[in-house]
Amino acid sequence: MKSADLRELSLEELNQIKIDTKFELAKLKFDHATRKLDSVAKFKTTRKKIARVLTIISEKNNQ
Repeated sequence: MKSADLRELSLEELNQIKIDTKFELAKLKFDHATRKLDSVAKFKTTRKKIARVLTIISEKNNQ
């Protein structure tokens, strides 16, 4: 999702996306450890998605 799309969501929806994305990152780490991961670039995109969601949550809390 793009930042503009995320800004339209409520805090509850953003928190759910954060939880899901962190779970996805943990799964990627496990798959990498067991050598089942195809592309390590998914780490970077997943971490960036988490950072994007956390930034928007912080912006909404400061308003």
